[in-house]
Amino acid sequence: MIARIVIPLLLVIVLSDLYIDVHYFRRRYSLPWWLRLLWWVPCIALSTYTITLASLPSFAPSDLAWLNTYLLLLGLFVGPKAIFALCSFLGSCLMRLTGWPRINLGHYIGILLGCGGVLAYIYGLTVGVRQVKVNHLTLQFDDLPAAFDGYKILHISDLHLGTFYGWRQKILQAEMDSIARQHADLMVFTGDVQNIRPQEIFPHTDLLRSTTQGMVSVLGNHDYASYAKDTHEAQDRLLRLLVETEQNALGWRLLRNDHLVIRRGGDSLVVAGTENDGEPPFPNLADTRKSLEGVRPGAFVVMLQHDPSAWRRDILPKTTAQLTLSGHTHGGQMQLFGHRPTQWRGRPDKGLYEQQGRYLYVNAGLGGLVPFRLNMPNEITVITLRTKRRPADPVAKAN
Repeated sequence: MIARIVIPLLLVIVLSDLYIDVHYFRRRYSLPWWLRLLWWVPCIALSTYTITLASLPSFAPSDLAWLNTYLLLLGLFVGPKAIFALCSFLGSCLMRLTGWPRINLGHYIGILLGCGGVLAYIYGLTVGVRQVKVNHLTLQFDDLPAAFDGYKILHISDLHLGTFYGWRQKILQAEMDSIARQHADLMVFTGDVQNIRPQEIFPHTDLLRSTTQGMVSVLGNHDYASYAKDTHEAQDRLLRLLVETEQNALGWRLLRNDHLVIRRGGDSLVVAGTENDGEPPFPNLADTRKSLEGVRPGAFVVMLQHDPSAWRRDILPKTTAQLTLSGHTHGGQMQLFGHRPTQWRGRPDKGLYEQQGRYLYVNAGLGGLVPFRLNMPNEITVITLRTKRRPADPVAKAN
């Protein structure tokens, strides 16, 4: 995880301290060399911490406390200094280019934004991460079988169970309690039950089985054990263990380029699920056509796919699936003034999308490798399917 962005991280850590040292400690306050040296000690320590984490063979340390401590230090110390240094630099540039204002307002803006950033970060780690929201929506379809009018599908995604240790286990309990209260006809899970290894699931099997037994699921990018950075044989063993755990310990029905048929009276509904269909560096093992082999033409299909980018790229052109359910993005885990960090690529990342009467819903997930949420609560989605009512035929007038 850290290895992917190690250079930008080191630049932010070092350059913000360098700016403050040069522009304030040397020019404005003329601090002695030994005090300036003390200023650099945390920077050197955090840079060493960064390089150590980046050099790990795995995507993240097996003990996530090391990663969470690192992220806490970044948010509390590096982030505010970087914000202050950037605002101060921009304010200085404005003064030099325009001669206005006479004082560098960037100093004061940087202090305010830096302090606000610290408070928001602490809130996201302690309060925001606890919030669970149940979103209800109703979707109407022309071709929904009559017996499924009013059928309720509960959709969750991205549990990342390895993050729920210590006091965060209470968050998982609250999420399961909310699921139990919905009394849905069908429960589906769209991938990423683990962070790195299936052993993360074991402490929570009883809780999950008691609440979600019968869940229909697919795999996400984290579920293939590729983040373990082990041999292919070891990764295959971990994947087999995950599959066995979902099917046997949790009582889930895992779909891997496969489908199942749900019958009500004389009507039926197809739930299909494909392997992760991501773009590099994410796994792409989906076989959409195989997942629908044997499905009769005109069937109503609910497609489960972890990565929402596959909807326009693969599902819309290759299937007739009326409803696709996805996760993966976590809604960016934060939203400020209506903007999310996952929006910049212009792809579906949160909520409902429609194209010619066919729908995609992207769930924000119930967890994350990083235990942080800011204005983006953990999400449970309850979708009620409805048959679109056609206007009654006009009564013929008598001549």
